[in-house]
Amino acid sequence: MTEASSKFALVTGGTRGIGQGAALALAAAGYDVLATGLTVEEVAASPPHPAIRHARLDVTRDDEVAAIVTTCPRLDALVNCAGMIQRGGKEFEIDAFRLTIEVNLNGTMRMCLAARDKLAANGDAKSGGAIVNIASMLTFHGSPFAPGYAASKGAIGQLTKSLAAAWAPEGIRVNAVAPGWIATELTRPLVEDAQRSAPILARTPMGRWGEPGDVGGAIAFLLSDAAAFITGTILPVDGGYLAV
Repeated sequence: MTEASSKFALVTGGTRGIGQGAALALAAAGYDVLATGLTVEEVAASPPHPAIRHARLDVTRDDEVAAIVTTCPRLDALVNCAGMIQRGGKEFEIDAFRLTIEVNLNGTMRMCLAARDKLAANGDAKSGGAIVNIASMLTFHGSPFAPGYAASKGAIGQLTKSLAAAWAPEGIRVNAVAPGWIATELTRPLVEDAQRSAPILARTPMGRWGEPGDVGGAIAFLLSDAAAFITGTILPVDGGYLAV
């Protein structure tokens, strides 16, 4: 940990996209951050940052999850960004459906369970560690193309509320953000295709794509003392997409 920091955050899926935005936002807020990626290549490609350390992690592996939590000197914040993206019609095949649930839902629960003791050790019922999960617009409505992804993100909403209620006496707050259309490496083909992007922007009252930093800022808020009385909430970060 750096001399200037007294808080430590673990961000899974923190080497790119929304996870990277979260890691950078938390570093700016004064945290030391451990950001994980699924592959050695992802970790190696992550730009260096004085407050961010990078490591490889597969959230479907009990042994790897336990080991990564052990390396944390303390744990004030857990951000569960590791996840499978929408896989279109492949999720109508049971193996692809099962894998999506295993990563997005079970992987999130696995991380929460592993981090629980260290998060609880940092406070009492009024203040302690905090978790932010990654929900989605599909937490609120279904998808005709990605039933596994939609099912996993719907479940993330209920998991967030359930853990918030169960762990509040231990001083652990549990919230989620629900990103709208965010410009990342994965969505770049949509962003750069004016014809496909147009209906997205037309549905979004703020009239633009979100940036990873927009989501990272919301995550940093939910983990901060300013949100000390907020738990069990799902915060849309969508430019107003759900409002219309």
